[in-house]
Amino acid sequence: MDSVTQILLGASVGVAVMGRRTALWKSALWGGVAGLLPDLDVLIDHGDPILNMIRHRAESHALLLLALWAFPMAWGVCRIHRQPQLYGRWWWAIMLALVTHPLLDLMTIYGTQVFQPFTDEAYGLGSIFIVDPAYSLPLLWGVVAALRIKTVGRALAINGWTLAFSTAYLVWSALGQAGVAQHARQSLQALNLPSESLLVTPTPLNTLLWRVVALDGDQFHEGFYSWLDGDRAIRFVTYPRGGALAAQNADHPQIQRLARFTDGFFKVHTQGDRLVVTDLRMGQEPDYVFAFDIGAPLQSGQTPPQSESLSRRMRVAEGLTWLGQRMLGRDLPAPGTVNN
Repeated sequence: MDSVTQILLGASVGVAVMGRRTALWKSALWGGVAGLLPDLDVLIDHGDPILNMIRHRAESHALLLLALWAFPMAWGVCRIHRQPQLYGRWWWAIMLALVTHPLLDLMTIYGTQVFQPFTDEAYGLGSIFIVDPAYSLPLLWGVVAALRIKTVGRALAINGWTLAFSTAYLVWSALGQAGVAQHARQSLQALNLPSESLLVTPTPLNTLLWRVVALDGDQFHEGFYSWLDGDRAIRFVTYPRGGALAAQNADHPQIQRLARFTDGFFKVHTQGDRLVVTDLRMGQEPDYVFAFDIGAPLQSGQTPPQSESLSRRMRVAEGLTWLGQRMLGRDLPAPGTVNN
């Protein structure tokens, strides 16, 4: 999730765990700091845009390492506030604020390496978008209540209820994703299209409208489903995936990295004499968050050049207009797409 939401989640958890044992502003402050810390790995440059993408949410998001880091951090907080008798409680508050960060990130599609250092496998459920006001705003309400309401009992109650609501929203997102996936498989089977390799993720800022991607050899099918569509079958549009081109360059280390990190949800095409690899999970055709120029096809024994991140100008106004209409169940083609 976005860093602001992670700060709010950490602050809310800190307040809930510490309760009346210390001033609410202290528990909100240190919970927010702990909630932000894992994302500071974005400041590390690994020397290549693809490596920067893959190495984000790695060791800094490992559950075991964060739990261990909570010990010295809790000791430091106790020293600052002269509360050695609360060390155990501060450890719980900081540990939970730290580990709920990667647990929340697991709900997004990006990929989080929560089991480092034992494995660098990246996991992502993909049931919630990286920014979702329905999740973040209740947390904001609870944290503001903790900082502004003078009646401690009432402040703690509001914070607890808003934290519970946000958690319930995550459960809803997972259940909603499962329901859309079932409907998507039925729609694909009715079209005699494969449904084994399926990606179902919410569109920006909501869990009402969902994007569906189905891999099909050298191509992929993209469709959208709103809960207001009812039983209407999903209309899919087919696009080239560059499967043959990817197979021809299967030994390219950058393609291997992206193939593993995206669980196969990527496409390859040529731009002049250079290869461009795109992560299909984040964005929608033809606009994606992550696309990389990885240079010309490698000759035998050649060292791959540094990749180059390709930025594409997003049609924000047009996209938001379409998003609002499509959420309401209007079966409109997405901006920039071509029906085929």
